[in-house]
Amino acid sequence: MLIDSSRFNGPCSCGREHHMLTKEAVIEAGCLKRLDEYAEKNGLNGKRAVIYDRNTYHATRDRHPKAECEIILDPRGLHADEHAVEAVISQLPEHTGYLVAVGSGTIHDITRYCARSLGIDFISCPTAASVDGFCSTVSAMTWKGYKKTLPGVAPILVLADLDVIKKAPLRLALSGAQDIFGKYTALADWLIAHELSGEHFCPVIEKMTREAVENVRACCLDLKTGDSKAFEQLTYALILSGLAMQMMGNSRPASGSEHHISHLIEMEPQGLGVHSDALHGEKVGVGTMLVSKRLHKLAEKEDISSLVHPYAFLPSEEVIGFFGSSLYPSIKEENKDDCMSSVTPEMLIQAWPKIRRIISAIPDPKELYDLYDSMGAKKSLSDIAVPSNRLSQLLRYAPCVRNRLTFMRAAWMLEK
Repeated sequence: MLIDSSRFNGPCSCGREHHMLTKEAVIEAGCLKRLDEYAEKNGLNGKRAVIYDRNTYHATRDRHPKAECEIILDPRGLHADEHAVEAVISQLPEHTGYLVAVGSGTIHDITRYCARSLGIDFISCPTAASVDGFCSTVSAMTWKGYKKTLPGVAPILVLADLDVIKKAPLRLALSGAQDIFGKYTALADWLIAHELSGEHFCPVIEKMTREAVENVRACCLDLKTGDSKAFEQLTYALILSGLAMQMMGNSRPASGSEHHISHLIEMEPQGLGVHSDALHGEKVGVGTMLVSKRLHKLAEKEDISSLVHPYAFLPSEEVIGFFGSSLYPSIKEENKDDCMSSVTPEMLIQAWPKIRRIISAIPDPKELYDLYDSMGAKKSLSDIAVPSNRLSQLLRYAPCVRNRLTFMRAAWMLEK
């Protein structure tokens, strides 16, 4: 399967012109062995540095690309953070022409950040269908302890070798599927933001993202049997989600309240008191179910006019108490130009009928639970090593993580 991203370029019915940095994506068995051919085709030349972790180095041992420099990171405790960035940049030879990321999400975030910092290109070679960030223009980094979305660069080329991807642990593919299912709530948040504040909305991007979700849902049960078509469809959906982010210029089509719950857990604020080794997609999947339950419960109310009060960010002392003094400055900085500052009670009341209809299209929590259960995926807080009594904290404080208009943030206007 070949994705020619040029067909997404140019003027759009949404009123904007979309620009794609990724020229093409190849999803087929053995394509990693043809990296030289594809690199030349796409104008990539000069010194090549390939970044692996030890696991992905061994997983691709029969198809390593030729390189002037190979960097093999220790996967134990590896995070996309300032330490990993320094470890990569310090090993690169002078005048490196481009980078090659051979790995899953963490390796890609590190590589794209380094490529952006150095002003060079990179090639994406996913080794598992585990996340949707392979084609993203941003890096999900933990910078000095704070989970941040930092500028990166999208890959010029993606080579998704199905021989490698199918051999990865099944848990990684299930995590990727749950990352895709997170779009149910992410797209709802986007639509709600459009209704509440007039935030730009692109129906073309929304449609391509939703179709990717439904395609994965149709085949996700076949992942357990190692069905090649299921892995191809999942990989296609993950890459397409990344391309949607490129078209939009940010992660809005792919990330909403469910991702903020995942990021909050990953930040390990002192008030939460939790450490989870769950995969990103696993946390997103559980977060999607939690958000679905919360939104469907709120949408049961036909008339909210007596419940709505003016918007206000959470009190500083409460935020400091939960996040701690080390994380609070980053939270404060992230939210200084509050995305909800222009939303009035009257605006929320007026938009409420449309918001209820948007929420009704989200699968309910039982439907999601049954889907995850049939896949063999994580489906509860306890499954991702988060005590169930932390639920109220997750729902209250997750909107602080990202200054993005979501219904979970708007729901502060309905809380006492």
